[in-house]
Amino acid sequence: MQALAPRSPAQAGAFDVVAPEGCCVFVSTGDRSLLDALPIAAAVVERGLGGALLLVAWNRRLEEAIRSSNSDRFDPAALPMLHEGRIAVLMSDFLDGSAEFIDELEFRDGDGLGARHFRMKLAPLPGDPETGNRRCLVSLIDRTVEVRAEQSLRAEMLRDSLTGLPNRLGFTETIEKIGTSQSRDLPGGAEHAVLVVDLLRFSRINESMGSLVGDELLITFARRLMSTLRSGDMLARTGGNEFGILVGIRRGRDDARAAADRIQQVLTQPFRLSELEIKVECAIGVALMNTGDDSEELFRNAQFAVKQAKHSGCPQIYEPGEASAARRRFSIETELRRALEKDEIKLFYQPMIDLKSGRVSGFEALARWTHADRGEISPTEFIPVAEESGLILSLGRWAMDRAAHTLAGWDAAAGRPLPFTVSVNLSAIQVARDDVANVVSSALRSSGLTGNRLILELTESSIVQDPGRAIRVFDALKALDTTVAMDDFGTGYSSLAYLQRLPIDVLKIDRSFVTGMMRDADSVAIVRAVLSLAEALGMSTTAEGIETVELATTLATLGCANGQGYYYAKPLEADAAFEYWASRSGTV
Repeated sequence: MQALAPRSPAQAGAFDVVAPEGCCVFVSTGDRSLLDALPIAAAVVERGLGGALLLVAWNRRLEEAIRSSNSDRFDPAALPMLHEGRIAVLMSDFLDGSAEFIDELEFRDGDGLGARHFRMKLAPLPGDPETGNRRCLVSLIDRTVEVRAEQSLRAEMLRDSLTGLPNRLGFTETIEKIGTSQSRDLPGGAEHAVLVVDLLRFSRINESMGSLVGDELLITFARRLMSTLRSGDMLARTGGNEFGILVGIRRGRDDARAAADRIQQVLTQPFRLSELEIKVECAIGVALMNTGDDSEELFRNAQFAVKQAKHSGCPQIYEPGEASAARRRFSIETELRRALEKDEIKLFYQPMIDLKSGRVSGFEALARWTHADRGEISPTEFIPVAEESGLILSLGRWAMDRAAHTLAGWDAAAGRPLPFTVSVNLSAIQVARDDVANVVSSALRSSGLTGNRLILELTESSIVQDPGRAIRVFDALKALDTTVAMDDFGTGYSSLAYLQRLPIDVLKIDRSFVTGMMRDADSVAIVRAVLSLAEALGMSTTAEGIETVELATTLATLGCANGQGYYYAKPLEADAAFEYWASRSGTV
């Protein structure tokens, strides 16, 4: 690394200066008037004997820049900004003509509020005509005002105007800085955790009390959160009623959970605003920082945990893979919509058997989806996605119409109405949002079937969510002469009083009770109780999940009317289901 020294008077001479604009001028080192004419701070640097960098000449603007940056006395032998190591190397490379040289550099002189910011540029000059030493023109542009304006603007961009706290951008930038600098060698893994605190039902407070009270609550809420922080923790307002907290931890999940519990406990105390006492609730999600985590993804993980906390009522820690599972559900939603449009969903039919005669009493229509790339996607995965997204309405209408037309096609193939029914499942979302009776009526009209050929299966949840609407829907379905079955009976929370009030014809015993009958006396007792209840109310019964001959025999002995399960057959495609009926009925 070379030092930069002023040229001695003995080395004075004449040289050409090539200005940044490319014009060539003649300057005497004894007369710096031409350098002074330049609108920027400038100096001439020469490579001297022994490789030393020599300061040949400079203008007044350079002196002013140095004085304002350091002291009132200008000392060319001690120019801090030009003696800086990387600057000296830059000049040396430039003068040596190194293939890797650069001709521009930005640097800061000083620290804190008094720091000054410069951009230095180098331009080639002809060599000294006497010594042949290489020279260059050094120009300095003072960017201090510009940089301070940028810093001020950026500070405003990273700050929430209401609370004065960092905003989401400032919060995630801090997370990113810590994530790239922190050591991962401490026991317990992560050194930091990101907490997201969501102020619940804030919109109701805004609507009922006004935005001024809402703003006052947010400010007071932020102060309360601030009181829970320890040294080194950070609080930010990351959304309208959402706050982010970055906390240091030493024992991984235990410390993160303790911090979340501490915060929630502090927030349980009522807030006094404008002579009002307001009690608020919050949901807290936690995500632990791990090696290589993206700051935005880490924040989203904490937000994902907040959603779970809203359901559970207590702070939740994000588990790896949950967000990817959510992204998969979103992907399935998009592709399910496309599959419905292209008619890629199929209905399979599982036989229901009369346990006394062994004949087929009906089929349950079940949606199946085989994806071109993913393969078979389970109904337990795509049906909840359809319900959450509202696609269940389209899927339900399609299934009702397809099942009715399939049964009508079987009748046509047999040349007569066949002695069995087809069951179609109705989602609680359909009962709540769709005109189910009109959907069924339309399917019956277009297929030519009568209502007694269809069994409509509803779960207990469709009753619990809105009993009044459920009763109206059940009555409308019965008016079409359809059979109504309560699916998965015993797994929900419906009152027994509904069984008296609702026109239910069939109780379907959930497979969880049926499969445990051969090893669990309690399951047998539950099944026996359901059968007795159905008999007392004049209802028929169907058992799901029959997988062995022993189960089939036991259920028939107990008085169960119908059964279905893998012991008889898996769900079959339409043609195979028709052949199955024919083989068991003795017509083939």
